[in-house]
Amino acid sequence: MSHLVAPSLLSADFSNLLPDIEMVNSSDADWFHMDVMDGVFVPNISFGLPVIEAVNRHTLKPLDVHLMIVNPDPFITRFAEAGANVLTVHIEACTHLHRTIQAIKAENMHAGVAVNPHTAINDLEDIIGEIELVCLMSVNPGFGGQKFIENTYRKIERLRKLIDRNGSKAKIEIDGGVGAGNAKKLVEAGADVLVAGNAVFGAEDPVDAIAQLKNP
Repeated sequence: MSHLVAPSLLSADFSNLLPDIEMVNSSDADWFHMDVMDGVFVPNISFGLPVIEAVNRHTLKPLDVHLMIVNPDPFITRFAEAGANVLTVHIEACTHLHRTIQAIKAENMHAGVAVNPHTAINDLEDIIGEIELVCLMSVNPGFGGQKFIENTYRKIERLRKLIDRNGSKAKIEIDGGVGAGNAKKLVEAGADVLVAGNAVFGAEDPVDAIAQLKNP
């Protein structure tokens, strides 16, 4: 199966989101990626439930929602109601990760786990068989436009071995610093989903930028 492309609305025009949503709808993109930040887990604040609900009314593709927040458990049902299809939580933010994953799945969402650049892949050993997605942060979470961390390629290879060894069906998602210059190498290393913000919404032709990521 070919890899998926998920444009990140964190880099879209917040003052006029609808044209960007319609652009993604008409493009080769597969998902919408939405980052939720609380100013505590990461040093930034982004959109929350009302914006996700509004975006969901206009999307023709699944919503891939990435929670960069502490204690996500009380909000799981509300994100399901807002329209999230994939809900990803950070391993570093969850005291009882297995319980959080089960709560996500109970709401009929695909469950994802994100890992920060410093977090070891082996920390996923006991949960990898329970989840549908691992989001490898290839920048330090909190802001768009950061430089890609080169060690990510090695982490993809280690994660692929972990997935295969455990018979997991989890997709490998790469989030941060993804663009036309590294998309092909990321896919060759084993990435299944490419999240791209500035590389799409900062491009002169965003539809063409998405097509290049889809066919690197």
